[in-house]
Amino acid sequence: MFNHIIVRTPCHALIDGLTSAHLGKPVYEKALEQHDSYIQALRQCDVDVTILPPTEDYPDSVFVEDPVLCTPHCAILNRTGAESRRGETALIADTIRRFYDKVESIEAPGTVEAGDIMMVGTHFYIGHSARTNPEGARQMIAILEKHGMSGSIVRLEKVLHLKTGLSYLEHNNLLAAGEFVTKPEFQKFNIIEIPQEEAYAANSIWVNDRVIMPSGYPTALAKVKALGYEVIEVDTSEFRKIDGGVSCMSLRF
Repeated sequence: MFNHIIVRTPCHALIDGLTSAHLGKPVYEKALEQHDSYIQALRQCDVDVTILPPTEDYPDSVFVEDPVLCTPHCAILNRTGAESRRGETALIADTIRRFYDKVESIEAPGTVEAGDIMMVGTHFYIGHSARTNPEGARQMIAILEKHGMSGSIVRLEKVLHLKTGLSYLEHNNLLAAGEFVTKPEFQKFNIIEIPQEEAYAANSIWVNDRVIMPSGYPTALAKVKALGYEVIEVDTSEFRKIDGGVSCMSLRF
């Protein structure tokens, strides 16, 4: 169960965030409304929500998931693969230390973005991607093992982050799209295959037995509801334009 959520209000510079989506620039006012609705959805899940102020120096800083990994036993400050985002780690470090006594760090030349990390109990699947390199993954696994947890590396072939195409919904249920449907390391789970035309919905989050997922994906919605979860839909269309999904905008611990 999660007790705490950390989010950051989008800054005006959001419209210049990193992207590979080719969907146009976000409309800031609409993004702000969507972020407010996202916070309201989180608050329905019996958690305390900490809202950090916007910071104009970092267009992608609304995506608080990437610079930190929050685990049950420690927090790990990451060195992001996107060079323009590296200052975001220092920006959030003091807030993290309010919640954690044990705080570790990934050091150069390692790079890790926590959008590449999926927690299943005390095991963490770590995507080797354009943003998370082998040295970063090695350091991450060493830190996890130091604190009684474990990790393993998953090689990504097509997507930006591991959780772009995967979401663990607890209870052995795994949403998967694209390359992840057939990866051998995930075959022990109950895989709920998300069709390619709805692949964006594979990035959803479990929060205390509710599932928050992007709106507008009826097949994915029906499959998650069929598992018995209470589902809360949120519109994240403006964040999709800068490669953002439902998991990217919060730290959950």
